[in-house]
Amino acid sequence: MRQLLILSGKGGTGKTTIASAFIKLADARAYADCDVDAPNLHLISDWNVEPIKSDYYGLSKAEINSEMCIGCDQCKQNCRFDAISITNDEYKVDHFACEGCSVCEYVCPVDAILMVPSVDGELTLYSDSGKVFSTAQLKMGSGNSGLLVTEVKKQMRSSAVNAELAIIDGSPGIGCPVIASLNGVDMVLIVAEPSLSGISDMERIIDTAAKFGIKTAVCINKYDTNIENTKKIKDFCEKQELTFVGVIPYDSNAVKAINNGLTIVDIECKSGTAVKEVYNKTIDLLFEESIN
Repeated sequence: MRQLLILSGKGGTGKTTIASAFIKLADARAYADCDVDAPNLHLISDWNVEPIKSDYYGLSKAEINSEMCIGCDQCKQNCRFDAISITNDEYKVDHFACEGCSVCEYVCPVDAILMVPSVDGELTLYSDSGKVFSTAQLKMGSGNSGLLVTEVKKQMRSSAVNAELAIIDGSPGIGCPVIASLNGVDMVLIVAEPSLSGISDMERIIDTAAKFGIKTAVCINKYDTNIENTKKIKDFCEKQELTFVGVIPYDSNAVKAINNGLTIVDIECKSGTAVKEVYNKTIDLLFEESIN
């Protein structure tokens, strides 16, 4: 299975719009949404089957047995995250603040504190006739998004063993979920936008991908909103010897398509026409590099 990861250095570049178009053009048998903090690929994925849902357990959280607690205050004094408070003479743990370090459990002289598994999110798997879509939603305030991304990818791979191509919609930025998304993929397509913040964040994600030694290509979405910055991105790619696979124009019809639960290749529009060329160049590069 060849894995293509689609990333952007920042949110709002149109990464998911392009990912959904790629999925439709490839008739992909396996794909995933690894933006577990705010997944939205399912909004334009047409599934008529009930998904399989399962709890995701992150780091364990501390719980204090009030009947065993002797009020020595050791747990509160040693909690560097200020997750333990006293209410009506009873010690309580704020699970949103608790980082699962287990120091409180270690210092408790009467073993009144236990680390218990915490449900930090939900994994979702759509599967029908050998076609698989893996996604997840992290609970509000929960951490370990990188671990959840790893589970999303693992779920996809184990459920789509015969798929030749997997398309993964990653998270914006360069944080833990992006690092987890990069692990094990064959190629990264970076969707850039021609803005000052877009260029800066594009450079950061390119640098991050380079540290993994992963083949990287770049395309520009909404390129005609700033021709000067589009040229800067092209020049940067040429200077860094990065493969540039094309541009996609701003298209108000793309917004209408997405709002109707469609991809930009489901309708006749200029962005849909342009993304087909970007797709063909990207797929050729992916399988060419994989063979080499």
